[in-house]
Amino acid sequence: MDTSFNFAEIFTPEMSFWEILLRAVVLYFFVLFILRILPRRTMGELGAMDLVFILLIAEAASNALGDFKSLGDGILIILVFIACNYGVNQLSYHYKFIERILQHPPVPIVREGKLLLKNMRKELLTKDELQASMREEGIEDLSEIKLATH
Repeated sequence: MDTSFNFAEIFTPEMSFWEILLRAVVLYFFVLFILRILPRRTMGELGAMDLVFILLIAEAASNALGDFKSLGDGILIILVFIACNYGVNQLSYHYKFIERILQHPPVPIVREGKLLLKNMRKELLTKDELQASMREEGIEDLSEIKLATH
């Protein structure tokens, strides 16, 4: 068994910088697109960009811990994801049309104490789930709600 240790090999990327960059950018925007077209309930309380960022960082970190021989690949991918996330956040802050593309608009589900059943079906939200959310907020009766969105 070879017990020699080459410190420089750990940080030397296995792929070219441009290949890693392209793979990371394409993967980031592909996952963001997929999450944008999925119903909101599959993402819980996180925004699509937050979830993409967390998932990709975790995956890149796991690769850097074991799947690659080089930590350099994983570190570079994480840096690309951070740059993509920062860029998307900056663009969506400065350009509202980008924010509209990337974020789900709020959908009213209760207005003036009345359920908007069509919107609840669209959001895949059941009456039981709505009532559970109402209880968590200390609301006992639907008539107390002026406007609720999902």
